[in-house]
Formats: sequence, C-alpha cells, structure tokens
Amino acid sequence: MTVPFYKATGDEVRLFEHAWRNRLPVLIKGPTGVGKTRFVTHMAARLGLSLHSVACHDDLTAADLIGRHLIKGGETVWQDGPLTRAVREGGICYLDEVVEARKDTTVVIHPLADHRRELPIDRTGELLRAPPGFMLVVSYNPGYQNFLKGMKPSTRQRFVSLRFDFPAPEREIEILQGESGCDDFLAGKLVGLGNAIRSLKTVDLEEVASTRLLVYAALLIKDGLDPVEACRAALVESLSDDAEVTAGLMELVLASFGR
Repeated sequence: MTVPFYKATGDEVRLFEHAWRNRLPVLIKGPTGVGKTRFVTHMAARLGLSLHSVACHDDLTAADLIGRHLIKGGETVWQDGPLTRAVREGGICYLDEVVEARKDTTVVIHPLADHRRELPIDRTGELLRAPPGFMLVVSYNPGYQNFLKGMKPSTRQRFVSLRFDFPAPEREIEILQGESGCDDFLAGKLVGLGNAIRSLKTVDLEEVASTRLLVYAALLIKDGLDPVEACRAALVESLSDDAEVTAGLMELVLASFGR
C-alpha cells in the first residue's frame, strides 16, 4: 500500500499511533484545508488499515452509517454501511465534519467511542464488537460551526483530540513543494501570500486561504498558467463572491506577483 505524502507539523503522527495501539478514538479539530483528511489517509496507509471515509452532511442519518435492507432480485438483502464495514474489517472509519450530520448519528458512535467498542445493529439483531484494528476518527472545524452545530461535551470527551492549524511558513513551503513539485521561490511566494490573506483584519471572509488552495495555485502555475490568473482562480474566487472583497484580495496577489 502506497503511503500518501504528508508533512507532519508536530507530534500528530506519534500521538495517532499511540491512540490506535490503545484502541482510543480520535477527534481532529482545525480549519478547512489544513490537511485533516490527508493526515487520516496517510495514517491509514501507514498502519496498513482499510479506510472508510464519510463526508457528513445535514441529511446523513444513522442508517447511512450502519446500513439498510435493500431489494435485490426480488429479495430483501442487508447492505452494510461504511461504519459497519469498518467495524467488521477492523479498519478506520473517518467521519469528516461530523457535526454536520443529523443528531441521531451521535447515538450510533457513542458505544464505539468508549470502553464498549460495540456497534448494535437493531435491524439485524447483531451486536458487533470492534476488533483491535478498528479505529473511529472524526473531524470538524470549530471556528466555522455555529452554536447549534457544535459538538456536545458528552461526545467530545469520548475522544483523544488533535488540534490542526496552519503550518509554520517553512513547513508550509515544504508541503507545497512535496504536493506540487514547485521550486522554493514559488512556494515561498505563495506561502507569503497565504499568510497575508490570513492576516487581513478589514476583509470579511468566512474562511481564509488554506494550504490546500495554495497547493492548487502552485499546481496551476507549475503547469504554465500565469501566476496572477492562477491565484485569482485558486485563491481569490474560491474565497469570496463579493466584488469588493475579491478586489482587495487581488491587490495582495498583485503585490506578490505584480506585473
């Protein structure tokens, strides 16, 4: 199994391995685009585990995670959901942006996120006990969620928690080089631009420039696209629809890659 590129920014790899060996669930908190999903993908490959990822949303129900009966060939058959498959196989189930899912999903994950490590399947009468290799990992962005979509303390305290943030400039440069193959000069320019956007106090942005968007810009520029146009497409237009805001962001782009 090929291990995807991931540049550690702290002790997250070692902490994750300790949690897995001790059969502890992990909660990853951090802004959009800082590598939470890439990290989980990297760790699954590093540990030789299957990965069952679920992008949570408002309509996601407990049945979507556990499974449901389907009609196939005139017969009713049971089909496991991703959480059930992960428990049966002993892999990682990763619930991305878990607080976006409907509240009934919390009831499902609680017995898997404590000493029981069990998954009751009411519709089949099964009680699955998670094997040693199984691991529950969830993530969310605490800076973006509103009060109604926060994680309850009773749920949050079942997890070992890792906080992700934007990497230090020198580390982010290495990430851009590793992801895109760009040179040190371009990576430095883009990281400087990203940090300038993140430091803005007078512009109203729901999300600031993520490492992911900087990688996109680097890939476009390395492929021959003009740097200003690449930054407009990968950064500016992705961050805002407001004309005044995008104009302000373009001033930063031109200051970095001005003509």
